[in-house]
Amino acid sequence: MNLMIIGRKAQDASAELAMLETSKKQEALLKIAGLLRDSKEEILAANEIDVAAAVKKGVKDSLVDRLRLDNKRIDAMAEGLEQITELKDPIGEVISQWKRPNGLRIKKVRVPFGVIGIIYESRPNVTVDAFGLCFMTGNAVILKGGSDAINSNVALGAILRKGLTACGITEDAVYVVEDTDRETTKQLMRLNQFVDVLIPRGSANLINTVLENSTIPVIETGTGNCHIYVDKKADLGKAIEIIINAKTQRMGVCNACESLVVHRDIAAKFLPKLAEALAPYNIDIRADEEARAVVGTFSEATEEDFGTEYLDRIISVKTVGSVEEAIAHINRYHTKHSDAIVTRDCKAADLFLRAVDSACVYVNASTRFTDGFEFGFGAEIGISTQKLHARGPMGLEELTSYKYQIVGNGQVRS
Repeated sequence: MNLMIIGRKAQDASAELAMLETSKKQEALLKIAGLLRDSKEEILAANEIDVAAAVKKGVKDSLVDRLRLDNKRIDAMAEGLEQITELKDPIGEVISQWKRPNGLRIKKVRVPFGVIGIIYESRPNVTVDAFGLCFMTGNAVILKGGSDAINSNVALGAILRKGLTACGITEDAVYVVEDTDRETTKQLMRLNQFVDVLIPRGSANLINTVLENSTIPVIETGTGNCHIYVDKKADLGKAIEIIINAKTQRMGVCNACESLVVHRDIAAKFLPKLAEALAPYNIDIRADEEARAVVGTFSEATEEDFGTEYLDRIISVKTVGSVEEAIAHINRYHTKHSDAIVTRDCKAADLFLRAVDSACVYVNASTRFTDGFEFGFGAEIGISTQKLHARGPMGLEELTSYKYQIVGNGQVRS
């Protein structure tokens, strides 16, 4: 279907969605959650085509993992929709209100954006998560996934539209673009007469392409060069557990740890333990000269390594002499996504929380928690690393705008 037609239909649908009662939105999301569980065989069959194609192309394991669906991940998508129904509907919320001396009563009220376009790669769960959040906030959504997940996305999109129709809601509330041509993606970036905001979710290359070419306002969801700093007063056992989780649980996701910073006072004791702990995972540890002097099997790190989101079995290590030096290193090389400190020093923890310029800053916890589901949002539209409008995991409120409602009694301006 022509994108102009899709955009117009989405715009028409958004007017209907903006007026839906909360109960009707909840009904539809619960219906779709049930359909997802009932359609596992169909979804997995479509996903297997995508996975097989990726394996044949030689796509690295961590990225194949992002693409792969299984029963547990489908259940998680359904559960995400169910969680969204339990959250407060932000639409119509009075953010603030006041009365002017002339008698005018003014309200600032939360409203939908209208139509949201989302361009994303690999992970088919984004199709469901993004729809759920957009729908609950009264937004129509146009979804443009990558060619690597096209069969999965089309199958999921059909289920979303089926559920909406069954509840008497226009299926044009969601549209999965089936054309995988790059020219179609460029056309979507310029559909500003119908699309109110565009959200890219994927690689640095994808995000930069959207930022450079879009005529639609963009909410940037950034890449994740996430750091963990092991302070001189860290519990080294906890540090190892946190790093193992943050690096190895899922290597192809944006909240995985890519860079370590280690205080030199504990380097001799900690780094051998780290090397031993990461050995079963075949992690290439690329370290600076000080760290290599402690563990000779570490590879040599370049300056480029310190600023790289690997999404692979690679991690960088930098040694520092203070928490201030660690903060300076992180603020220079990170992507403002998620960074953590492991320490028992409250002053060091407080300084880290205040001084590291990231969307999410942790003390004694894995960066893997930067996730809308883990934050209690039900799902997420992405992790925003910018500072205007939205930052961090984007839940319901981040998908709304506001308008002023002014009620008078015949007032005219003098």
